[in-house]
Amino acid sequence: MWQQSIFMNTGQTPMVLIDRSARHVSPRILAKVEYLNPSGTHFCRVANTIIDHAEKERLVEPGMTLVDWTHGSSGIALAMAAVTRGYKVLLVVPDRISREKQQLLRALGAEIVITPSDARPGEPRSCINVAENLVQNLPHAFFTNMYENDLNSKVHRDTTGPEIWEQTEGRITHLFVPVLSGAMISGLGRFMKTKRSEVKVIGVEPEGSVYRELFHTGRAGKAFDYELEEAGGLWKSNCWDADVIDDIVQVSDREAFNCGRELLRNDAIFAGGASGAVLFASLRAGALLDESAVIVSVLSDFGGYYLSKMYNDEWMKQKGFYRKASSPKDEITAEDVVGLKTRKELIFAHPEHTLSEVFEMMRQHDVSQVPVVSYGTAIGSISENKILSILIENDEAMNSKVIGYMEQSFPVCDAQTPISELSEKLQVSASGVLITLSDGTLQLLTKSDLIEALTQKSLLRQSKNS
Repeated sequence: MWQQSIFMNTGQTPMVLIDRSARHVSPRILAKVEYLNPSGTHFCRVANTIIDHAEKERLVEPGMTLVDWTHGSSGIALAMAAVTRGYKVLLVVPDRISREKQQLLRALGAEIVITPSDARPGEPRSCINVAENLVQNLPHAFFTNMYENDLNSKVHRDTTGPEIWEQTEGRITHLFVPVLSGAMISGLGRFMKTKRSEVKVIGVEPEGSVYRELFHTGRAGKAFDYELEEAGGLWKSNCWDADVIDDIVQVSDREAFNCGRELLRNDAIFAGGASGAVLFASLRAGALLDESAVIVSVLSDFGGYYLSKMYNDEWMKQKGFYRKASSPKDEITAEDVVGLKTRKELIFAHPEHTLSEVFEMMRQHDVSQVPVVSYGTAIGSISENKILSILIENDEAMNSKVIGYMEQSFPVCDAQTPISELSEKLQVSASGVLITLSDGTLQLLTKSDLIEALTQKSLLRQSKNS
């Protein structure tokens, strides 16, 4: 049986078990794959509903221009709906949206106006102000205002929410949702709280967005820049309803993008950065819950819109987000490697130590390099080779303080850094890597430590499973 329009396939998106990416947590983690709507986003539901309502109220007719501002995905949904209904589309976008989104919007026949991403609400050059001015000055134009439109939250209350409830057979305990305008989480929250008030509804936003502070203090604090495109806000939306939300959590751009990349590699789910943020938050919560929990993660954005960004290694490296894709070896973390070391204490020099004292320390402990640490912070390093080169030039320098001769500090990583990332740092630019453990102490790892850990991999697995 055929459909009258591609938009007839909107909704009833699949619920998929996250398997390999969630193998380390006890709860069942399910993904509501909203990017499988026709436009690659949940905004298909919203665009259809808003145009249906506007036509019913005789606010629009074919041939008119639909105007809105967008981070990309909502505009794509609106442009696709307009194609099937005979409308023109004019969209205002920030300059940081991906090249793929801009190209697709133009391919759909939409006219786009690009504004600076750093423009804040209320500024004449901000997306929303430019869009409102265009509507006022264009004949036969209609402002769909998808982000602030009440129908945005209602469509999720009436369609997405019931789908999630039915697909989980009412067993859902936690719902993680990306927060953009707050419409989707507010609509889903209203539905869930009417079905079972104990369901935890948790919003996910990037670091730099305003909703977490708004939720906890009632005030929207100062926003700062982030790279995620389909999550986060700079001001409070009219769609926001804190009464049906249990918490708002933040995820860094780096964790969001890398979690999304690993989801593709591990589970063949091709989602975007907002989805990566939601899954990361779900996994983080899942680590603290038992197997009775059923967590649903709403995956709202399509990975194909970010091939030039989060799925581009060079872009990730330029932004400082790159982390090598995980492999079975990456079940071993820096903390695991430290645990396998025979010597547990960190051998280090103080800035006031002399080169003679440092060399004697190295000899006693049979090490060839040490970090220089001041008040718990690594400020440099010194090696046998460096001391030798110093003495060749000046054999009286042995009584000089090490602070005058120390080299660059070793790279610092956290305890959960995978072994592949440690190896990359050691091979590229460093002879050692400092690890910050959960208690705040430091430990130095070298190539030999990593080799020893890999050769004891079977022992490590046994200790983890015991």
